[in-house]
Order: sequence, then structure tokens, then C-alpha cells
Amino acid sequence: MYSPTPDIIPIVSPYRIEVLTPSELATLKNATLQILSEVGVYFPSPKALQIFADHGAAVDWKTSIVRLPPDLVTRAMSTAPRSFVLAGREERFDLTLDGSASYLATDGCGVHVIDPHTRQKRSSRKEDVAMMARISDALPFVSFFWPLVSAQDYGKAAPLHECHAGLTNTLKHVRGGTTIHPKLAPAIVELATVVSGSEAERRRRPPICANICTIAPLAQDKNGIETALVYAEAGIPTSFMAMPTIGSTAPASLLGALVVGDAEVVSAMVLMQLAHPGTPVFHSIITSLMNPRTGGYIGDAPLPTSLIAVQLAHAWNVPSLGGGSFSSDAEEIGWQSAFEAGFGSAQIPLAGGEICGYMGLTGSSMILYPEQIILDSEIARYVHEVYRKFEFEDLDATLEVIKTVGPRGHFLRQKHTREHIRDFHYSPLLHLPDSSGRTPNPRQTAIEIFNEIYETHHPQPLPDEVLREMDQILAVADRTAETLED
Repeated sequence: MYSPTPDIIPIVSPYRIEVLTPSELATLKNATLQILSEVGVYFPSPKALQIFADHGAAVDWKTSIVRLPPDLVTRAMSTAPRSFVLAGREERFDLTLDGSASYLATDGCGVHVIDPHTRQKRSSRKEDVAMMARISDALPFVSFFWPLVSAQDYGKAAPLHECHAGLTNTLKHVRGGTTIHPKLAPAIVELATVVSGSEAERRRRPPICANICTIAPLAQDKNGIETALVYAEAGIPTSFMAMPTIGSTAPASLLGALVVGDAEVVSAMVLMQLAHPGTPVFHSIITSLMNPRTGGYIGDAPLPTSLIAVQLAHAWNVPSLGGGSFSSDAEEIGWQSAFEAGFGSAQIPLAGGEICGYMGLTGSSMILYPEQIILDSEIARYVHEVYRKFEFEDLDATLEVIKTVGPRGHFLRQKHTREHIRDFHYSPLLHLPDSSGRTPNPRQTAIEIFNEIYETHHPQPLPDEVLREMDQILAVADRTAETLED
């Protein structure tokens, strides 16, 4: 028996914050164009260098630095689609990235798990990816499944097994591709094709997307960029994520850090468009801050960079991955994690990014506490309720009730009250007495909700013949991975 997967609930808001004016945004884009043409970006891939050279870029073959003329950047980016679909297993889970809604994603890709049974910290495994995919499938505010942790028990083939665990445990869209050895990337494409049923259907409604991180400052990873070219050829949507750290891998300047990240992301998107015009790409800049006292990493800095990053993505006429986050630098669940999740998530509707949220991890996206996804989902519900547009259809009926009750009356006996009192959400996680007078502990309640979902929710499985074919693909890829050099 399987459990029905509830419809997803995106964040839709009539409100937006535009931090930069159109002229300021144009100035920032021009700064990116200047960096791309005068400084360049390091591409340690002969394949990428040849593509750039064939299209008129200035390629220094000795240093692997590519300089891109502004007109080449503009021409290439004009072929990138403004919107496209990230498909679920059923069409009701399809995500259309056109700016009309913000879809909440799980966070990725941590390496530590607080074991649900022993409550001890350990390295993450494939079974943890599968567990969290199944939990995410049951949570309506999770629209997009990004493997929260890594399948470290599978070594070089870990991304393949993370993709497999996601596709087999949720009906929602899966971030199934990431940096992997280019010889293994075709296996990820095969997994997506088998789930879709055909190459044509995979291209029309891709069940997975990919994420490739750049290297700050102004560099690409060889395997990452060549893997991205494999995905682009297959029509798999790919986001490029820059992660500049202010003060170390980026200037001690908010706008300077954004320009460094933008140049990295745009250079990669340009390469994809030159190689495969029209391939779906999206833009992501996650800016952090160097702790000036320790040199450590501060991921959740009180800066408007996530809002500006979404503006930049849309200025390049592509969707955005980012703009508000539940993620926290806190090592433990407590005041800091709650504050950062609450404040960060409140920015989501104001930023208007297409994919955002990063739910479920702490410790700068390194540690998975199973109950965190439940806590974050409850915060998401509040964000959804606060920002959604008011509906006035019920006002006339409500006025009639008010007239009926009149001064000093009571609404408890009214039919309207009995019909609509359940329209309001009563959080099981707040310190409010229940019907027995007991005041629950929010974290313990979250653990209980997690355990109940884990025990009772089982998404509809893929057909047996599809599962067998996926197992065969993994077996071949595992043997290939064993032959790869470090």
C-alpha cells in the first residue's frame, strides 16, 4: 500500500522588494561584463576552451583563462529561456519557473546526520537521502527535493545514488545531478530517461535538474563544467551556483562580491548556450561573510545579497535559485537556528526567486537533524499565510453574520463559525495547551511528527520494470567508478 502525496503549496505573494533601481542594476550588470571581458574566468577544460575559441572568445590556452566580449555574452544569453518546467512524476507536481511563484526546496548537501534512533552524529549515507525524500514527499510546503545529505557510502558514485534515492522515494522534482566525473554523468541522464519513459519526454518534462558550483574567485571546476555540458546536451536544467565569501574569496564589498559571483555564473551559462543554444539554465549566488576574528564562515549575514541576487538573475532573463533561506549556521537546534530560519524565510516572498528556501539543515548546511524539516515546514506555513493575497468573496456572508449577532452577541453558535473555524491553522508546535491541558515541547512534537510520517507515509513506487532498469544502470556506473583515478 502506498500513501497519496499531497499537493505542493508554493509561496505566492503580491509584494516584492527591489533593492536596486533599474539604473543601479544596469550598472552592476555592466560591471560583470567588464570583469568578463578584461579579467576573465579560469576554465580548466580543453573542451570548454575550444567551444569558447570557436565562438570568438579570447582564450589563453596556457593559463586556461577566457575573456568574453560583451556582445558575445549578450548574444549567448539571449538564447537562454526565461522560464521552463521542472517536472514531477505527475504533472500536478510540475514547477513552472516563470516568477509567478516561489517553490521551497530542501537544503543540500550535508555530510553529518543526527541518527533518528541513537541521536548520535554520524556520516551520512544513501539510506538518509531516501529517508528524507520520503519525508519531503509528505510535506506540502516542500516543492523541490534536493538531497539533504550525501551518500558517502558510495564514494565517487555518490551523486548517482543520491539521484536514485530521490527518484524512487518522492513524486516531486529531484535535484538529481551535481558535479561528478564526466564519465559517470551519462548514467544520471539514463536514470532520468528511464523515469520519464523516453528521451523526448525527458526533454519535455525533465524529472531532475542539476547544480554545478563555481570556484571563487573567477574559476570553474573541470569536472563540474564538463558534467554541465553533458547535462546541457541532454536538455537537463542546470543551475550554476557561486559562493563568494566577502573578505576572502571576494572583495570586502557587498556589490563586489556579487559581481565576482555573477561573472562566474554568467560565464558558465554562456558556455552552455554556445554549446547548446536554448538549454535551460538558472542563476544562483549565495554570498557569505568571513569572520574577521577567526577567518571562519558566516553563511547567514544580515545583508540584502539574496534579494539582489534574484534581481540579477531576472536582469539576465533567467530564473533564480535563491532569495531567502531557512538555513542556519547554528550547530544545534535552538534560538539561533530559529531566528535565522524565521528571518531568512520571511524574505522569500519579497525576493521572488523561483526556487528558494533550503529547508532542513543546520551548521551552515552541513548537519541534518531529522526534526528540523518539520520545524521549517511549520515556519513556511506561517510565511505562506502572512504574505498571501486576501480573498474578499466571503465578506458579504460575513457581514450578514455580524448583522445577525449584533452588539453584545456571540458568534460561537453561528453556522458560519462552525463551517469556517477550521480554516485557520493551529500549530501543534507552539507552546499552547492541548485539550488535556498539556503544553507540548515543540522539538519533541516535531520528532513525533517526523516519526509518524516515516512510519506511515509510503509514496507510490515506480513500476518494477523501471526499478530493475535503474538498478542495472547503477551497477554499471558503480563498476565504472571503481576504475576512475582520483
